[in-house]
Amino acid sequence: MGKIIAIANQKGGVGKTTTSINLSACLAELGKKVLVIDLDPQGNTTSGLGIDKDDLDNTVYELMLDECSIKESIVDVEGLDNLKVIPSNVNLAGAEIELLGINDKEYILKNAVDYIADDFDYIMIDCPPSLNMLTVNAMTTADSVLVPIQCEYYALEGISQLMHTIELVQERLNDKLKINGVVFTMYDGRTNLSNDVVDTVKSNLDTTIYQTIIPRNVRLAEAPSHGLPINLYDGKSAGAESYRNLAREIIDRTDI
Repeated sequence: MGKIIAIANQKGGVGKTTTSINLSACLAELGKKVLVIDLDPQGNTTSGLGIDKDDLDNTVYELMLDECSIKESIVDVEGLDNLKVIPSNVNLAGAEIELLGINDKEYILKNAVDYIADDFDYIMIDCPPSLNMLTVNAMTTADSVLVPIQCEYYALEGISQLMHTIELVQERLNDKLKINGVVFTMYDGRTNLSNDVVDTVKSNLDTTIYQTIIPRNVRLAEAPSHGLPINLYDGKSAGAESYRNLAREIIDRTDI
């Protein structure tokens, strides 16, 4: 069975979707079979991988409402044979209300993913920027949680709440869930602030910190508008090299 990693941080703008897209693409580039599940109603991971989120018959929304099978919801990513995605769009925003009356609603995604988990080396779940039922579904499905933290002043804002949520899920829903680690994003080595944030997080969080730090990079910011992951948009950029390094770290730590 492959490793299932939820990429989560309820604070927006931390590079979570950027990490979901580019880490998955770089893992696929390194020969791993990867499935990305876009669990964010904004659907930015979907569009960032070149898929028209407004022209889809089946998405994670239909999957969670049992209107399609998980295999019917999986879409190929052009240019990367090893990468597949379960897309999302704005329809998912209403899922939480529609799931209210369903028993064991915290396990809907897990029960679906169990059918195909052996088909992939890695399943990456892009969580919404909130601690809602979608995020809980991601955490009950996942083996571990990867937490992107931006190198900005409010970096630790909300992290304690996220850690508390992870602990609650561990206690009540998924005792196998672990914290995969923290990855720093939007790093600018020219500023004292970025260095101070890295030092502060390292001293305040008792968890794994990935050695790879994702820099601020214009090419990373441009790539989503072209519907391409960074390794296809500009494979020689600093952003591409950093996500390749992160992918290698992930592989080394998970022994796949």
